[in-house]
Amino acid sequence: MSSTPVASMLLVLTASFIGSFGAVLLKAGASRLGLGLRQLVCNYRLGLGVALFLLSSYFFVLGVRRGELSVLYPLVSLSYVWTMIWSRLFFAEPITRGKLWGLLLILLGITLISLGAHR
Repeated sequence: MSSTPVASMLLVLTASFIGSFGAVLLKAGASRLGLGLRQLVCNYRLGLGVALFLLSSYFFVLGVRRGELSVLYPLVSLSYVWTMIWSRLFFAEPITRGKLWGLLLILLGITLISLGAHR
């Protein structure tokens, strides 16, 4: 494989976005989780979070079929960016200087990998 189609990148980015919502729903479900199997099975937030992770995996698989894994897999790390935004919005979690530096490094890494893929 010599290049990665834009369609593959978009599919992996979609997977990243959907997966970030899956993480938010897992946290929301976990905060309401009690002891016992019934609590686990009847927790719709947990179920929806798992379903979104499965849907995310589906889009990821579609994306990597025709692209370079070494280019596409780093795009999955954008889910950290989305998750930080959702964590702030839904759980009022702070965005610290260290988190911002981490996000900057993630974006820089993705950019460098992307530039290297087009040489």
